[in-house]
Amino acid sequence: MASFLPPVAVLCSGGLDSAVLLVEMATTAGDAVPVFVRAGHVWETAERAALDRFVAAVGDARIRPVRDLAVPMHDVLGSRWPMTGDGFPEWDAPDQANEIRGRNLVLLAKTLVVAAMESWRTIVLASLRGNPFPDATPSFLDKLGTAASEGLAAPITIAAPYRSLTKADVIRRGARLPLALTMSCARPTADGRHCGVCNKCRERTEAFAAAGVDDPTQYDRRPAR
Repeated sequence: MASFLPPVAVLCSGGLDSAVLLVEMATTAGDAVPVFVRAGHVWETAERAALDRFVAAVGDARIRPVRDLAVPMHDVLGSRWPMTGDGFPEWDAPDQANEIRGRNLVLLAKTLVVAAMESWRTIVLASLRGNPFPDATPSFLDKLGTAASEGLAAPITIAAPYRSLTKADVIRRGARLPLALTMSCARPTADGRHCGVCNKCRERTEAFAAAGVDDPTQYDRRPAR
């Protein structure tokens, strides 16, 4: 993995991939800032709680307190499923069904401004191999970083260190970490469990199986096999 100048800001959703990336950035760079951006999606409360539990359990002094930002998207997304939970992508839905158009652009926009103000030299996100969305490509991230550095008069690099990895690869890398505390679900229950019926839960269960690691996740409904 490439080395990055600290401090490294890590876009963290509370999900498995960004949680493992956060710990690796803390280890390799020595100073990592988890950044949680609220847009108003239905899963964010469960994700934010999961991130707190994970960071507390890891107990690494090189991980700074979570930085919370807000970019409300209700005026753009209206009554679409990410804001209401209605019509969420079910078990067999393809990855494309999870697209929230411009999501990385939205999350990065405000993060970049904070990075310039607080001298964060690098922003990383945990996009994986096979991510089909155009705002997750290395080309897009490189161009956005270049434009932001010019517009903010601050040198900032945006990178996706896991772009060549699968979720199973990430699970193997983080097998020693408390992965049970992470949240990767499109419709989490009120008490913060994975629903077990959405396509994000399917992706998670399949990745643990492919990694050869026991899945410690608590599901509200037993996932299909």
